[in-house]
Amino acid sequence: MKSQGYDLIGDVHGCALSLRMLLARMGYRQINGVYRHADRKVIFIGDIIDRGPHIREALHIVRDMVDAGQAEIVMGNHEYNYLCYMTPHPDRPGEFLREHTPRHQRILQQTLEQLSPWPDEQQEYMDWFLQLPLFLEFDHFRVVHACWHQGLIDRFRQQYGGNQITHDFLCRSAIEDSFEWEIMDRLLRGTHLRLPNNEVMVSKDGFRRRFFRTKFWTPDPQYLVDVVFQPDPLPPHLARLPITERQRKDLIYYGPQEKPLFIGHYWREGVPRPVTENIACIDFSAVKYGKLVAYRLDDETRIDPDKFVWVDVAREVHLPQSEIGAS
Repeated sequence: MKSQGYDLIGDVHGCALSLRMLLARMGYRQINGVYRHADRKVIFIGDIIDRGPHIREALHIVRDMVDAGQAEIVMGNHEYNYLCYMTPHPDRPGEFLREHTPRHQRILQQTLEQLSPWPDEQQEYMDWFLQLPLFLEFDHFRVVHACWHQGLIDRFRQQYGGNQITHDFLCRSAIEDSFEWEIMDRLLRGTHLRLPNNEVMVSKDGFRRRFFRTKFWTPDPQYLVDVVFQPDPLPPHLARLPITERQRKDLIYYGPQEKPLFIGHYWREGVPRPVTENIACIDFSAVKYGKLVAYRLDDETRIDPDKFVWVDVAREVHLPQSEIGAS
């Protein structure tokens, strides 16, 4: 018997108009307020909120589909950021799990502004975000927002069971270098390395960064350029540096024998295509006038380049300037 067909959708970031177009393009129709398909289901890769102009509308579309059994979803780092920013610190009165710094405020600004007129909804979405699974594993594929780290996932299943966190877990995840912090960092933000010599990069979005995002599928990388995976390239003098043994310990490897894996998070550009034969990143910077991308999965065991479908935001969606958002 043919298995359930799944349509995996990348980071939405408040681009509700693009999401409606993408769902319609794949044959979903709104019935009683919910987008439905006769024999397929959506899996959202996380990061529904932040940056875009229609965050509340995007949340309604996604949550209505999930509640009606027409979609599943994994937590993105932006949902996690929001939870930490809004959750009071249990041991420090007047403080929160995530400090209210200008940098953190900037990242969440659009979500805070757009949800503030609906405080009851704001609390409902916080409760909902807390229930979102960190990862999904099916018979023939896996889904996580940024990185599938088998060792951490096995330990999480052993200690906590299932794939969801609790309020106590959330509080513990704010303690740097705890297991709870590590699993949220790896699964929702991916692997990364510190820039050598305490150097700092200023990225295209204006943030000062001391780390760079790394691939987790390169079998034997030799130089830093072999593992960098982000829109901003490393400065040439750093890219040519050999990977040290200490750095190598922070890298992991998702080999070609593993199940197909679907991730978002990484702000890709250009024409959607597989990262490897068994890894697809479906975040193509929709909120930056890129593409809102889906992959239409059936029974295949390797990613098919012809099964990506997308909305080209710059060409197809007439958006106000605010759709670009602050990155």
